[in-house]
Amino acid sequence: MTDKKPSSDVAFSPAVEAVQERFGSRASYARMEAKGGFTVEITEDLKAFISERDSFYLSTASADGQPYIQHRGGPKGFLTVLDVHTLAFGDFKGNRQYISVGNLTENNKVCLFLMDYINRKRVKIWGTARVIEDDAELLEKVTSTGYKGKPECVFVIDVAVWDVNCPQHITPRYTKTEIEDLDICNGCAPE
Repeated sequence: MTDKKPSSDVAFSPAVEAVQERFGSRASYARMEAKGGFTVEITEDLKAFISERDSFYLSTASADGQPYIQHRGGPKGFLTVLDVHTLAFGDFKGNRQYISVGNLTENNKVCLFLMDYINRKRVKIWGTARVIEDDAELLEKVTSTGYKGKPECVFVIDVAVWDVNCPQHITPRYTKTEIEDLDICNGCAPE
C-alpha cells in the first residue's frame, strides 16, 4: 500500500494544515484530500473557461522566496491550452523589467489566478514554467492575429494542479464592451 499524498499538498503544507485545524476547516479539506485533492488535468470545462479570459495574474518568486505577481493581458484565449497538462502564452513587450522571466531562471514554480468577474468565478493553477525564445512554431500557436501586442517569448506552464474557489466576496466587474453588450441603458436619453 502506497502512502500517496493528495495533489492539494501543493497548497496545504503542514503549516497551512495546522492553521486549518486551529480555525476548524481542516476536516472538510481532509475529506476533499481523501478523494485525491485538486484536479491534475485540464478538463474541457477549464479549457472553455480559459478560452474566455482576456487576462490573468501570474505569480513567481525569486530563489530566496521574494514573491512577485503580475497582470497578464491580451485577446480572449491568449492563454492557450496546448494539452491536458500544458498552458502557454506569448509574453508581450511591456515595461521591460523582466521580473517574472528573471525569477523563473532561479525558481520555476508559478501560480496563475484567473478571474471571471461577471460570473464571480476564480480558478487557481499551480505548476512550473519555462521561457521559450526563438520557437516560431510555438509562437504562432499562442499569437492572435490582429492583436497589437508582439510577444518577445513564450511562457510554457506545466500544470501540476488547479482548483476553483467559491464566489464569496467577488464583486462583479464589467468591461466597457460587456456593458455595451448588456444594453444597460436601453431607453436612456442619448447624449
